[in-house]
Amino acid sequence: MMKFVHGSMLFHAGQACSGFVVVHSGTIKVMLTAENGREIILYRVGPGEVCLQTFGCLVNGTSYSAEGKAETDLEIEIIPVGEFQRLVVQDANFRQQLFAAVASRFADLERLVEDVALSPIETRMARALLRMMDNEGQVTATQESLATEIGSVREVVSRQLNGFARDGLVELARGHITVLDPKRLVQLSHPSI
Repeated sequence: MMKFVHGSMLFHAGQACSGFVVVHSGTIKVMLTAENGREIILYRVGPGEVCLQTFGCLVNGTSYSAEGKAETDLEIEIIPVGEFQRLVVQDANFRQQLFAAVASRFADLERLVEDVALSPIETRMARALLRMMDNEGQVTATQESLATEIGSVREVVSRQLNGFARDGLVELARGHITVLDPKRLVQLSHPSI
């Protein structure tokens, strides 16, 4: 079992994969960074979920094309490449769980692409705020981290949050947001409702 503290970099683009990552506790954030420094979060990996980056590297014999960071304190296990390959071939239960998790993760990526390509910024921001808020309606995030979350830039996020604040949906403070009208955000997050 390996432990990492929040913020630890687990892998970088171009790095070889040392084995199959199994998350026991915590969350890994997997993201792409463009040459201009702009980032987008592809997905998160928690207990029982599969890191598609790692899976792809192991199956195709390639290096990572994205980076993974400990979003929280983290406990993981790394199954060495040879053992992973043996389990895929010989352990039907492991193989079934792996393929089900890969299919689920792929569906998440399809939703991300659809969201970024087809959903207006208002909808994406509403979804992000609802996903990130705690039980008291608090979202602890900077505008930059929200931009990374929704695949946009800080300036666009700032304009949208200010619009939400003018409409009484949120209250803004440095480093956190209070959701005042979650029902309206739910409506905005699903425009067809």
